[in-house]
Amino acid sequence: MDIISRKEWGARTPRSRPTTTWSRRTEFVVHYSEGPTTQTPRQIQDFHLDSNGWADIGYNFLVDTRGRVYEGRGWLVVGAHATGHNTSGIGVCMIGRDGDATDAAKKAIRWLYDEACRRKGAKLAKRGHRDVTATSCPGKQLYEWVQAGMPVSGGGSDWMEDAVKKLPILRKGDKGEHVETLRGLLLARSHPEVNTVEGTFDTTVESAVRAVQKWGGVDVDGIVGPQTWPVLLRVHQ
Repeated sequence: MDIISRKEWGARTPRSRPTTTWSRRTEFVVHYSEGPTTQTPRQIQDFHLDSNGWADIGYNFLVDTRGRVYEGRGWLVVGAHATGHNTSGIGVCMIGRDGDATDAAKKAIRWLYDEACRRKGAKLAKRGHRDVTATSCPGKQLYEWVQAGMPVSGGGSDWMEDAVKKLPILRKGDKGEHVETLRGLLLARSHPEVNTVEGTFDTTVESAVRAVQKWGGVDVDGIVGPQTWPVLLRVHQ
């Protein structure tokens, strides 16, 4: 999924850009703008700069009801979206009011969550703004969705739970169809934690294997080289 850059949406120059690290990012906080779906990121930024006196637009990312993703402060710039959670939390805002969240908007938010987890190399806690601040944000509809685990049709990491159950037992040194079955399941879903280079896994397969381990009890026995096939797996029984 593409991210519309600050330059593309006409962002103003921020007054400052304090940064953090992935080790300090522990949560993913969902917001809504509580305004019309016709709002633009620039209008929100103008309000945050001129009315609130902030250094920049408060959110790290924004999504609209068409599923378009806009760069706000970005992945590792400290936000201004939830007091006490601006360093630990990545703030993502849906442009709209309660009830406006579309499947496309939810899919975009979930994609950002999965990408954030991929970049960190670990899961982030899923939060609604009201979980960390006394507020009604992000509204009943989005909050219930976050509480349900942010499910989306045909996306997100949870599909792997069922996929792993269908795999044959994998043993150390297994090659051929068994390992290809795992590879096919991962690649067929274009999972954000998996990349390919000339038909082979690159090192991000480690993230995919960790996800398989969580859901299927599979432990990594070894990964031979950064772009080497096959991946060696062992099942603890």
